Amino acid sequence: MPDVLHSVENGVSWITLNRPEAMNAVTWDQRERIVALLAEASADAAVRCVVITATGRGFCAGADLRGAPAGGEGERVAGDVSRMIRRGAQRFVTAVLDCEKPVVAAVNGTAAGIGAHLAFACDLVIAAEGARFVEVFARRGLVPDGGGAYLLPRLIGPQRAKELMFFGDAVPAAEAREMGLVNRVVPADELAKTARAWAERLAQGPTRALALTKQLVNASLDVDRATALAAEAVAQELNMTTRDAQEGVASFVERREARYEGR
Repeated sequence: MPDVLHSVENGVSWITLNRPEAMNAVTWDQRERIVALLAEASADAAVRCVVITATGRGFCAGADLRGAPAGGEGERVAGDVSRMIRRGAQRFVTAVLDCEKPVVAAVNGTAAGIGAHLAFACDLVIAAEGARFVEVFARRGLVPDGGGAYLLPRLIGPQRAKELMFFGDAVPAAEAREMGLVNRVVPADELAKTARAWAERLAQGPTRALALTKQLVNASLDVDRATALAAEAVAQELNMTTRDAQEGVASFVERREARYEGR
């Protein structure tokens, strides 16, 4: 069986980590495959939403560095580690942030380290009741990577982010939802059903409008008000050229349900 399962159903690209024996600790090859699938989803008009999930008891137990490419032959030199982080964990997380389709995380179990950051980078997070999120880095004497110090303060504020990162305690799904890290917590046997329902609903929506909305929200915390408002105006200008925007206005005027094509 491949380490990453992939299928497209009803406009939804399903990406499934498939190394259950390793709690889905992600390898370099898996990261490359997922980055490629996210890029393909952005470019494929038939794909209108993405779900990232996993098999077995774990969502993703972090990075499996055993298969990572070395910085070069012989002794490691300054710059090798930062280069590996940029090309690996950071590229992995930004592929989710930059995907032009909504990305839903269906977290079936433990999400630790880069696995937690993979979930937090997604636009919506659904977690099984038994799922846990662990900022494991400090427990290993490491600095958070894979965008963690960027993502967490924006989701839950700097002091709570530091609490999670300093102590590295496991956060149960229900507590993660209270913090704002998770949108919905469901029984394990309802996770796939809930993820499918959300994803297919998103896949029936105005895809380009959702893509532009995602870009605006993701950028909003990094820019000043004037820049955010200018970007909003440009996004609406671009969006109004789409068929879906025209359909949305027409359906309102005609008092009927909109039928969006994702174009």
